[in-house]
Parts: sequence; structure tokens; C-alpha cells
Amino acid sequence: MLDVLGLEPEDERVYRALLGRPNSTADLLCDLLVLSQAHVDRTLSRLLEWGLATRSADARFTVAPPAMALGALISQRRDELRMAEQALVTFAEEHRAAMTGSSITDLIEVVTGVDAIRHRFLQVQQAARTQVRSFITAPFVALPPDENTAEPMALDRGVLFRAVLDRAVLAEPGIVQDAIDSVRNGVQLRVADHLPMKLVLADAELGLVPLAVTPAGEPGAVLLRRSGLLDALDALFETVWRTAHPLELSGTGGAPEATVEVGPQGPTELDRRILALLLAGLTDLTAATQLGLSPRTLHRRLRHLMDLAGVRTRMQLGAHAVRNGWTDPL
Repeated sequence: MLDVLGLEPEDERVYRALLGRPNSTADLLCDLLVLSQAHVDRTLSRLLEWGLATRSADARFTVAPPAMALGALISQRRDELRMAEQALVTFAEEHRAAMTGSSITDLIEVVTGVDAIRHRFLQVQQAARTQVRSFITAPFVALPPDENTAEPMALDRGVLFRAVLDRAVLAEPGIVQDAIDSVRNGVQLRVADHLPMKLVLADAELGLVPLAVTPAGEPGAVLLRRSGLLDALDALFETVWRTAHPLELSGTGGAPEATVEVGPQGPTELDRRILALLLAGLTDLTAATQLGLSPRTLHRRLRHLMDLAGVRTRMQLGAHAVRNGWTDPL
């Protein structure tokens, strides 16, 4: 847990042992932790150097108040990260200036293999300072959405995420719950009938476009830096985004079928999710599967909603749902 501050696992073990046993000797720590004398001596020296522990005249050790000692280390790391961020801005500007007038080979990098594409995909998101935009299509070759560890970290930094899903993606197992989690975390999602490619853009600086499988059987991708081609992909994303259907999902997991009955006042969260998926273009069978319902239960819920809305067709139900906010997200 303290490795982010520069402590080794053994340092943390000794530190935690001292937390509950003030005024311990090195010999006691050796016996308690089953470590060699030399090992404990080195660790104690490091803890003393960092100000995490104190030593008495009779060679007994006690941890310094954690709020003060660890707080100082955390503040130091924050300052170092701040300096690194400032350096990043400077380096990025220098790189941009150096790339002006560069050859095509400097602006385009071919990436081959699943591992390399996954690495670049995560790097592009980690490099974003303001926003990440993406086209999501099936199948997921390098990284499924639920394994995208860079997304939550970038969201924590305040990076805006906008993604357009190919309608066929909504039929992938578990994708609806992943979409709900993403929306709750602040990701903006829309659905398009068909997307021309997979795509991820970081600000206006980087773009990653997966390509067809190579003759050797490995997937390939192209990493693009700022250029006219990247500007064109930027414009393509914004055009598709404007015409795509907002994906509005409510609730958290599939509700048991025994609990889906409602009163006459309005739709439940499950009803809202049914409407959102059907408005997004999923078939009845696919929507029912994603929500953990039987087709019969889904049809019963739709019939109830049509009665509630006072309409006779699904098209009328969809219009009523949109007008009355029945598909509003959480």
C-alpha cells in the first residue's frame, strides 16, 4: 500500500509492526517478522532516514506520528507529480514544434500484435489532458471494455469521455452493465446504426485506428499524431456523434422477474432500461437477454407500458417515452 511513496514491501512490514509495538528493539522485530538482523537493520535505517521512525538512546524504535510523517511524504510526492505535469506540458510543446514539417513516417506508427495494440490503446488514454473520444465496435480484439483500466484513472483526472457504440455491440454479453457503469462514472455514450471503424482519439494530438488482420494472422493498428489525417478523424467523430442516439440507461443489474410488477403511476427503473435498449435498436430477444428476463416477461412489461401511456403501437410508445422523460438516465 505504501509502495507509491517509495517504500519496499519489507519496509512496510517493519513499519506496520512498529505501529502496534512502540519502543521495540531490532531483535524483537527480527523474531516477530522472521527476518534477518541485517535485513531489519537496513529497513530501520531507511525508516529513520525518511522520518517515519525514531530511535531512543537505548536503541528502541517507535514510529513517528503517521499523520505528520506520512503526510510529509505524500505532500512531497504531490509536489513531484505537479512538477512532472509541468514538464509534460513543456515536452509536449517541444515535441509538437519538432514534429512540424516532419515526414509521414514521423506522424504514423504501425502497431502489430494484440499486446502492442493494447499497450498503445492504454497509452493514448493516459496521454489525454482534456478528452477521449472513441468508436466502439465488435469484436473486442485487444481489450474488452471492462478491462480498460486507463478509463477510470483518466476520469479521476477530469478527462471527458465520449463514446459512440455500434448498435451490434449492445448484443455482446455483459456490455449493457458495462455501459451503465460507464455512464454512472461520467462517460457520455451514444449509439449509431453502423460505425466505419474502431477509433480512439486523445485530445487533438493522438489517434489509434485498428486495421485488418495481417497476413501472418496478427491484428494491426495505426497510431496517428497531429496531422491532416487526424483532423479528418476528429471531424468524422463529431459528425457521427451529432447524429447518434443518446444511450440512456438506468438501474444497476438485472432485476429478478418476481419483482418487476409496478403500480399505475409510472415506469420502474427496469422499464426505463427496457425502453432505452429498444429505442437503441436492440431486438426483443437481445434486450431480454441483456436484462436477464424472459421474452415473455419483456412483452408483458411492454404491454403494461403501452396501457400506461394509452397507446396502441410500439412506435407510439417510443414517442411517448421520449416526450415524457421515461428514458432519462440516472
